[in-house]
Amino acid sequence: MNCAKYERGKGIDLEFYQKPGINIVIQKEDGQQVRGELISVKQNSLLLKQAESGVDVSVDVRKIEVIKIKRKLGVLLGASLGFIIGVGLGYVVSKAIEPGGTGFQIDYEYVGVPIGAVAGLLLGVVIGLKAPGKDKTIRLEGKSDLEIKWILNELRPKARVPDFQ
Repeated sequence: MNCAKYERGKGIDLEFYQKPGINIVIQKEDGQQVRGELISVKQNSLLLKQAESGVDVSVDVRKIEVIKIKRKLGVLLGASLGFIIGVGLGYVVSKAIEPGGTGFQIDYEYVGVPIGAVAGLLLGVVIGLKAPGKDKTIRLEGKSDLEIKWILNELRPKARVPDFQ
């Protein structure tokens, strides 16, 4: 992390080569909640960029009760489900509108199925980007130092800056 680019109170901006960190909600022992993007995992603390203000906040691991990892449904899952549903609906609609006994013969499923598949795929991608998934909850309260270290090692690759020392 380049300290020259960091200005106190401005937050850490995303560089072109970095992927964004996961969104988490930290419940402290005193009841206070901190939510934001995970910037880095240090030895005894987590650095977050708060969602509301954009300010970077360091949270001591010993004061954390629960960490909730906010997940999205996922583009791949949404696209897959949308594609399958689109193929099925395209086939059903093409069979429903197929006229009988006209002079112009066309197999409507050859037209309806691809149109339904593309429409379902696009709709599934949009839904997958927007829809929330099931949050993962990690309870740190009452864990041993070894268990906490293991949890932090699991969180480290999900941070924006995973190799921060």
